[in-house]
Amino acid sequence: MNNRKVLSLDFLKPVIELEYQIQQLSKMSDNQKSFIKKELNIFKHQLYNLKHDIFQSLTPLQRLNLVRQADRPTTLDYIPYIMNEWLELHGDRGGADDPALIGGIGKLEGQTVIFIGHQRGKDTKDNVSRNFGMASPGGYRKALRLMQHADRFNFPILTFIDTPGAWAGIEAERLGQGEAIAVNLREMFSFNVPIICTILGEGGSGGALGIGIGDKILMLEYSVYTVATPEACAAILWKDSKQSLEAAEALKITSLDLKVLGIIDKIVKEPIGGSQADPYISSYILKKELVMELKSLLQLSNEDRKELRYQKFRKIGTFYEA
Repeated sequence: MNNRKVLSLDFLKPVIELEYQIQQLSKMSDNQKSFIKKELNIFKHQLYNLKHDIFQSLTPLQRLNLVRQADRPTTLDYIPYIMNEWLELHGDRGGADDPALIGGIGKLEGQTVIFIGHQRGKDTKDNVSRNFGMASPGGYRKALRLMQHADRFNFPILTFIDTPGAWAGIEAERLGQGEAIAVNLREMFSFNVPIICTILGEGGSGGALGIGIGDKILMLEYSVYTVATPEACAAILWKDSKQSLEAAEALKITSLDLKVLGIIDKIVKEPIGGSQADPYISSYILKKELVMELKSLLQLSNEDRKELRYQKFRKIGTFYEA
């Protein structure tokens, strides 16, 4: 899909080794030797089972490392597959156009929608220019402008979350980072149109929440959603970022944990190996879910949708004491 460098993760080393053996056997099978083809089929079957077992037992920290991989599809990788037609729109009408948060207008199965999403880079230079997907106040104000446009013209809103968090630089604070995110939270509760949020990879802190208020919250199977990165949590609680494994377990950042807690509404299946293994199939599955959820939401009245949205977030974090 792109030329970004892919870092090898420890838990993927057995898979990479077996894939290499299959590659070598494939070259030999060109001579039409039947016994080699038989061995090749055995290896392919073993590879499938190995991948299935590994990805079913990933720890929260391993999932986080997986979604931080350079070859994981970004918002702009999904949009061409999901939308029949689309056009990126720019600017917050205040002098800024943050490349870390992109948005535009498109057609989803004949329905005009506004899409907004975090955008990471595809290599080091691109990552620097996109600030590693960490949006500035201008990015959240651009998102708000597009969402207000959607509400005015009755276009559903689709947001795609993939950020380690909002930009935490001094300049961001000076320009009103907290205020920009807070205004987005308030306004997203007030919009009449359907809103569907999808966590594509890493959903971190207020940077994710800035476009994360919706009627339905979808989450890709291996993605993570957290109030703070495990490294930051470990540094805050134990003054030692090396305890990130323990922090990741305690934070409940995986899709399964968050579904049980009622934070998200639906887990979207990914191909074995993650969405980076087959972006086309991953996009097809996600598009199918988006179309189905949107069709369901459009059947509700504006007032019913807003009330359900409000109640959904009011219930988060409630518990009963014996």
